[in-house]
Amino acid sequence: MSNSIISQEQIDLTIEQFGNLQKENVSQQQSLREQQTQTAADTEDLFLELLEIRDALEALLDYLKNNGDSNPEFIQRLPKSVGAVNRKFLSLLKKRQVLPIELQTTQPDFNLCRVVDREVRNDIADQTITKIVRQGFSLKDKILRPTEVITSKLEVEEL
Repeated sequence: MSNSIISQEQIDLTIEQFGNLQKENVSQQQSLREQQTQTAADTEDLFLELLEIRDALEALLDYLKNNGDSNPEFIQRLPKSVGAVNRKFLSLLKKRQVLPIELQTTQPDFNLCRVVDREVRNDIADQTITKIVRQGFSLKDKILRPTEVITSKLEVEEL
């Protein structure tokens, strides 16, 4: 049976490494707390902006409920008012890098699109996008929601 003796140098090195690990652990905990604080602040900002959009929608709804029947000028301005709320909402999304998917061709790119229906059309090529049913959105390089489209199909003549 051999007796191993740990040298003072090895003990000192182990104590130094342990101290470094403790310092790194404290640093990582502080960094995590800072990230959590920033995430909470970002989340609060997002909700405050969403509440502004909700307030604009509520004001429109209240006005419609109380004055919609008797004010034809308001009804004429309604699309513009709703458009302003929509622009505000899209601006909020863009600020957070959520962007509408822009289709580059009339042929569906199945990485960006989901075909939800087909319609008989003999005036255009098969599988041509004829209508966008629901706008798709991406977050940076990730597809959050594909664009939902209707595509053409050729009518098959029966013999």
